[in-house]
Amino acid sequence: MSLPKISHPQIIIEIPSSKKKVIFRPFLVKEEKLLLMAKASEDETDILLSIKQVVNNCAIDQLDVNSLSLFDLEYIFIQLRAYSVNDQVQVSYKDNEDEKLYDFDINLKDIKVVFPEKVNNVIKINEAAGLVLKYPTSSLYEDKEFLSSGSDSFFQLIVRCMDKIYDGDEVFECSGYSKKDLEIYLEDLDINTFEKIREFMVSQPRLSYIIKYKNSLGNDRTIELTTLSDFFTLR
Repeated sequence: MSLPKISHPQIIIEIPSSKKKVIFRPFLVKEEKLLLMAKASEDETDILLSIKQVVNNCAIDQLDVNSLSLFDLEYIFIQLRAYSVNDQVQVSYKDNEDEKLYDFDINLKDIKVVFPEKVNNVIKINEAAGLVLKYPTSSLYEDKEFLSSGSDSFFQLIVRCMDKIYDGDEVFECSGYSKKDLEIYLEDLDINTFEKIREFMVSQPRLSYIIKYKNSLGNDRTIELTTLSDFFTLR
């Protein structure tokens, strides 16, 4: 006789970039083992891959995890962590004014994704031509060529964020061209256009949780938490 199946509650999480609601289950002991093994390796790539695997395992609805933007993936993981383990975590930060350590309790369900204002992903080269950019996706975690690109990583990141190129009525899907073709195209751009691309790349949506407190000197202080490492000891 086979052992009984364990039923689990369903969680609805809204993906920040698309506003699409997706059904997940909580992560279980097998997912917790993945995270612990990755943390024990002390390798950042292993940790990020395990987070991606956890989100993929827990998705009940069809979800292409590779196409998720990095901030979407991080947000989903945090919400799964809140429902699966505990929605409260404690973080400690040293105040650089009074040099004292302060502890804060954070409700993970209150974490938001902040989208930058007035940043356009359509980059005009001239009146007729330009390119369309997309946010970096979680597929970067398994892109060995990108991970080993060293000092050229920012340029290589841009190549992977190129979505479409247009010239008049013609539209060219970047996925249909080699990375070398896209590199040559980028290198042929004028500096002003490249600066617009840089502005988009450095103005990515981000996780955000604001902590406000008064330090021992009586001064009002503000901390903004923006990365997974700010909320969990991942490294």
